[in-house]
Amino acid sequence: MRLGYGTNGFANHRLPEALAVIADLGYVGVALTLDHNHLDPFGPDLRQRTTEVGRLLAEHNLTVVIETGGRYVLDPYRKHEPTLLHTHGAEWRIALLERAIEVAADLGAEAVSFWSGTLPADVPAELGWERLVASCNQLVGYAADRGVQLGLEPEPGMLVDDLAGYLKLQAEVGSETLGLTLDIGHLVCNEPFPPATCITTGAPYLVNVQIDDMRRGVHEHLEFGTGEVDFEAVFEALAAVGYQGLVAVELPRHSHAAPTVARQSIDFLRQAMSSGIHA
Repeated sequence: MRLGYGTNGFANHRLPEALAVIADLGYVGVALTLDHNHLDPFGPDLRQRTTEVGRLLAEHNLTVVIETGGRYVLDPYRKHEPTLLHTHGAEWRIALLERAIEVAADLGAEAVSFWSGTLPADVPAELGWERLVASCNQLVGYAADRGVQLGLEPEPGMLVDDLAGYLKLQAEVGSETLGLTLDIGHLVCNEPFPPATCITTGAPYLVNVQIDDMRRGVHEHLEFGTGEVDFEAVFEALAAVGYQGLVAVELPRHSHAAPTVARQSIDFLRQAMSSGIHA
C-alpha cells in the first residue's frame, strides 16, 4: 500500500505547486481530479498538457490515479451533472470519462475512478440502471482498448451507493476492466457491514482506495480522528487481502488549509497503517 493525496483537496493551488507540496510531505502518489484548474479535460492541447503533468509526476516520483468527480466541470449551474443516467447530456459525461481514460493511458495511471451519478427525478430507476449498464459496457471497451483499468466508486445518494450495487453492476457487465474504488468513509457512512468485511468482499475487484473519516449516516468527509472510522482495522484488512494500490486522502473541502491538513493526515495514516499491519 502507498499513501497519496487527492488534488481536489488542493483546489486553491496551481497543479505544479500542489504536486510539489504533496511529494515534499512524503506522499508517493496522487489522485488527480480533472477539473478547470487541474488539467482541464476540455481545454486546448490536452495531450501536450498531459505530457507536462507526466513530467512533473516523474520529477516528484508520484504514481497517479485519475479521478473524475469535478463539481462543475460539465455544467456551471448543476454540480456533478449531467450524469450517465440523464436523458439529455449523458454524452458529455461519456466524453469526460473517455478523455479521462486517454489521460490515464498517457500517464500510465493505475486506474480511472468514476461513479454512477444520482438518478434524475424524471428517470425511472429501471431505465437509469439500463443506461448505466450500457454506458459501462461502452466505457469498458474504450478502456480495455487502451490498457486502462476502471474503478467504479459506490457513492452515497447515487444509483450505485453501496458495495452490493457495485457487485450487481459487475455481474451484469462481466468485465475485469470494471474494477472497484472504495472510499473508506463511505463504508462507515452507509454500508450495512463493517469496513473490514466490505474490504474483504470487494477485494477481488479492488483497484483504488480513497480514505477519509466519516460518521454513520452523514456523508461528510472529515479529517482523520474526528469521525468513527477504525483506521487500524481498515489497514489490517487491506493488508490481509494483499491490496497494493494507492490509498489517497479524499478531503475535497479542505483546500483552504491544504498543506497543514495534508501534513497532519500523513502523520495520522502512517501511524494507523503501522499499527494495523502489525496488529
